[in-house]
Amino acid sequence: MTKAIIETNHGKIVLNLLPDNAPETVRSFIKLAESKFYDGTLFHRVIPGFMIQGGDPNSKQPDKSKWGIGGPGFNLKAEFNSRSHLRGIVSMARSTDPDSAGSQFFIVTSDDNTTALDRKYTVFAEVIEGMEVADTIVNLERDQNDCPLQEAKMIHVTTE
Repeated sequence: MTKAIIETNHGKIVLNLLPDNAPETVRSFIKLAESKFYDGTLFHRVIPGFMIQGGDPNSKQPDKSKWGIGGPGFNLKAEFNSRSHLRGIVSMARSTDPDSAGSQFFIVTSDDNTTALDRKYTVFAEVIEGMEVADTIVNLERDQNDCPLQEAKMIHVTTE
C-alpha cells in the first residue's frame, strides 16, 4: 500500500493511493508530492456537505482571483473507474474537459448526492486517517466563492 500524508495546519490526513484504479494519476501525484509541489498550497475551496479542494500552486499567492485555475503545467488523461464518490474518496478536480486534471484534487466529505460524480472524475485515493481534519476544513467559514476565510494550508505532503 502506498500512502500519502498531508500535514495541514489543522492536522494530518493520510491517504491510501489507488494505483490499480488510476495508475498515471497516482504516479503524477507521487511525483508532485516528492518535488514538494503541494507544500504551502491551500485547500482553497470548501463546500460543507460536499468536499474540500486543494492543490493549486496559485493558492501560494495572495491574489484569490487566480485560485482554482493553476496547475503543474501538464494535464492528465482521465482514468475514470468504478470507485464511487463516497465520504473519504479523493478525486482529481478538472475543468469541463475530462482530460484537464493536473494537480488539483478534492476530498469528498459526505455521502449525500456525491455519486453523481462517478465515472466523471478520476478517483485515485481514499482517506484512511484524518477525516476529522477534512471535516474541520470543510466547515470553516467561507466567502461567496467558497474560499475559507481561515487558512487551510498543506504544510507538507509526503508519500511512503
